[in-house]
Amino acid sequence: MTDGTIRVLIADDQMMVREGFSVLLNAMPDIEVVGEAVNGREAVGKVRELAPDVVLMDIRMPELNGIEATREIIAADGTSKVLVLTTFDLDEYVYQALRAGASGFLLKDASARQLADGVRVVAAGEALLAPSITKRLITEFSKLSDGLRLMPQAQAAYGELTDRETEVLVLIAQGLSNAEIAGHLVVAESTIKTHVSRVLVKLGLRDRTQAAVFAYEARLVTPG
Repeated sequence: MTDGTIRVLIADDQMMVREGFSVLLNAMPDIEVVGEAVNGREAVGKVRELAPDVVLMDIRMPELNGIEATREIIAADGTSKVLVLTTFDLDEYVYQALRAGASGFLLKDASARQLADGVRVVAAGEALLAPSITKRLITEFSKLSDGLRLMPQAQAAYGELTDRETEVLVLIAQGLSNAEIAGHLVVAESTIKTHVSRVLVKLGLRDRTQAAVFAYEARLVTPG
């Protein structure tokens, strides 16, 4: 972020979507749309060129889909956050995008306020996960797949978590913020931030979103 302004790249193959989101976001005093991409391959290139804080990523695009583009951006960049855009909240591809490293997802019919707030949340390093929708997504995905596959590195390190760290991991997967977890466990928010950091380091995960995905895959939290 430059001077507190969140720099956004919009990747979508529909011109009306790109233009509409650009108008909405550029109207916000703290957000600037710095570029657009019409497919996943162009999105990867624009991230290298522009280094945006947040990428609004459509899933279904030509040349390179949003899932693969997200995977490449996260692997190569490490600083830009990806916020997935989808038409349907029950979409197995959204789950795959979260697994690839996206920080959350928004429906394309989100209001201007929801869109701007989502960009701010992701730019701040938080996960944009609505618990009820996330549970439905994972339930749907499990029906369509041959079974959930645990992240190998996280699976190997899971036994290193303390009981309290495991408890925090479960609450992250339920969509609670650090402040809400602190209230639930009756401890200081700074203590929760330390626990979250340790969970991510021990499991070798990038962010809270991946931690939530791992918790579901490990059956620490069950959809429903």
